[in-house]
Amino acid sequence: MFIFFTIMTKCFFSLAALFTVINCFTQVTPKPEIQKFDEVLTYISNLYVDDVNSQKLTESAIEGMLEKLDPHSVYISKEEVQGANERINGSFVGIGIRFQILKDTLMVIATIPGGPSERLGIMAGDKIVKIEGKSVAGIGLKTSDVREKLMGELGSKVKVEIKRKSSKKILDYIITRDNIPVNSVDCAYMVTSQTGYIKLTSFSRNTTEEIRTSLKMLKSKGMVNLILDLQDNGGGLLYTAKDVCDEFLSSNKLIVYSEGKHQPRTDLNAGLKGMWENGKLIVLTNENSASASEIVSGAIQDWDRGLIVGRRTFGKGLVQKPISLTDGSEIRLTIARYFTPSGRFIQKPYDDLESYKNDYMDRYLRGEFTNKDSIKKFPDSLKFKTKIKHRIVYGGGGIMPDVFVPLDTTEITEYYKALARGGHFNNFTLSFVDKHRDDVLQRYPDFDLFKMNFVCDENFMNEFFDFVKKEQEDLKFEQDQYKISEKLIKLRLKAMVAQDLWGTTEFYQIYNETNEILQSAIKTIESSTYDEMGLEKY
Repeated sequence: MFIFFTIMTKCFFSLAALFTVINCFTQVTPKPEIQKFDEVLTYISNLYVDDVNSQKLTESAIEGMLEKLDPHSVYISKEEVQGANERINGSFVGIGIRFQILKDTLMVIATIPGGPSERLGIMAGDKIVKIEGKSVAGIGLKTSDVREKLMGELGSKVKVEIKRKSSKKILDYIITRDNIPVNSVDCAYMVTSQTGYIKLTSFSRNTTEEIRTSLKMLKSKGMVNLILDLQDNGGGLLYTAKDVCDEFLSSNKLIVYSEGKHQPRTDLNAGLKGMWENGKLIVLTNENSASASEIVSGAIQDWDRGLIVGRRTFGKGLVQKPISLTDGSEIRLTIARYFTPSGRFIQKPYDDLESYKNDYMDRYLRGEFTNKDSIKKFPDSLKFKTKIKHRIVYGGGGIMPDVFVPLDTTEITEYYKALARGGHFNNFTLSFVDKHRDDVLQRYPDFDLFKMNFVCDENFMNEFFDFVKKEQEDLKFEQDQYKISEKLIKLRLKAMVAQDLWGTTEFYQIYNETNEILQSAIKTIESSTYDEMGLEKY
């Protein structure tokens, strides 16, 4: 006898909850297929030859059902729910530090402004050696272990023991856990005297307020042009995408609409007076910009409000609803499709799930990232027109940029990739800052001086190469490849030193020199090209 599902009686709880929900909606006898599934589960419970892991089998059954629907309906286990929701909720409960595990030691990289650790005087460079009296040094600590030990219930306390360079004694702290913000705006600064730049990494509950705060700050510095960077932004909340768009679109313009079999058409329109409805605007996208990022870029493009610069976006036009299950786990079920103002459905086909999963690599191999002419041509049935200028745009596979910027890989050698894969950039800069923090800050008391004058000189690079050699003996120094990647390696090291000393904004202010899409956008928005653009055809 072949048994395809094995499960114990106690796992009926989660599945029974699903059946109860279905029965509540239908208010009739369960469908034959549900009765059949229940019958099989009963036989397995009563007759299967061995003990089984009921929890894993239940989760596998749920995952299998969802995989048959579409690529974005997913199951999230109870253990993973909190982490999955942090970006969406815009906060988590913890002690308020950015940390890194360096040489099996838990190091504080920075404290979150206003958080419990900062309020107690914990400092960057501190090493946490014990948590609740138990050593966390030299035990093979993992990031997941740290999160488990330091995160907890709001208002609960945790005792940590800290080793600090300036103190011979171990310092004891009792930290009261609090809500810690997870910022979706990584940085906002003036890239030139006229052009402001905002890097948005997700669309969470706090995003709109963060965007408004950033716009207010940039306007106070004299911003007349704005670049919104949505590269690698995988999306988030639909209503947050609507609110962000509302900052750029005037009157009652349609931003996005959604509809599904059980969801009537819902229109989301601009309504509030936005903070940037008239100034020049460019949105940056690439192949990893998805979902809510595509709602924003699609609406901006459809209303001819600004230009999209970069590469074709991911192509996700499906709306998921989070549904909590009785055991604390969650499913995110696709309930509707969303459409841009011109009527575009930008979801790429997913009839063949294997091809869908390999789409990124397929696009890379056919040269789409480096050559605009390699972008797959779409049929006329997917052709739409923008609302004001009546430019041709396409649905069926992401948002096409108005200005295409190829991926530049000329400086990325195998040696550079090996350094990155080995974590050597990050580990070295942490070690360097730990050793030289006071000296560097004495020479460069503020970031502007550092940015202008800090150089990865011969002594610095020798220290880096010595560090790499000790960390990974089999990674041989490649002189020819180093010459090709030298500028990129030094820029990355400088940017990461800045991040360890100051923060994420300072990292981007240096590393964005290599951001080809941003550099192209700056040239476009500050020249007459901006007013002449928007007419490219694909």
